[in-house]
Amino acid sequence: MRPPSAQAGGTSFESIRAAVVADPENAWARELGYSPLYTAGPHARVAVIGQAPGRQAQESGLPWNDASGTKLFEWLGVTENEFRDPERFAVLPMDFYYPGKGSTGDLPPRKSFAPRWHPPVLDLMPQIRLTVLIGSYAQQYYLADRAKRNLTETVHAFREYLPAIIPVAHPSPLNFRWQARNPWFTTDVLPVLRARVASALAE
Repeated sequence: MRPPSAQAGGTSFESIRAAVVADPENAWARELGYSPLYTAGPHARVAVIGQAPGRQAQESGLPWNDASGTKLFEWLGVTENEFRDPERFAVLPMDFYYPGKGSTGDLPPRKSFAPRWHPPVLDLMPQIRLTVLIGSYAQQYYLADRAKRNLTETVHAFREYLPAIIPVAHPSPLNFRWQARNPWFTTDVLPVLRARVASALAE
């Protein structure tokens, strides 16, 4: 399930990536030497959709290469090698570029980015069986009016979105207070997440 498609050029993964790089709206990223940071493959079974790359990920060219990534692999019940296999996982942040630093943290992903570039990439991955929505930006966009008032309520209602979608919190170590306040996430959500990931990869 996805929002209505917006048109973007490209009929292959290579041509889409080239079009993202060439887009005038991404000229600032080209000038900084940034490459679009996402992974996708024609046989991917699980799509992981988060916010936007952090500075460390952008500079290294490797998404989820920090403590948040380590926790994410644990939540998904997979190894890092399995996660980085585009035949298993597609990693599509809401913006393919690090958006820069704001006054209270990283800037949010550009609102115009996902509507333009997610649909053509997803159209080339017909075997996606599960979409994991990490954080409020992905959840608000992909769930639209099905999202609840806030992230906590949306994640708590995760069973409403199964079997194709599961919303989760961000795996950042900075979220430890949220997890402490919401122990049901560990006891109720994570076992279902791991089971759905395993099922999607086995189908």
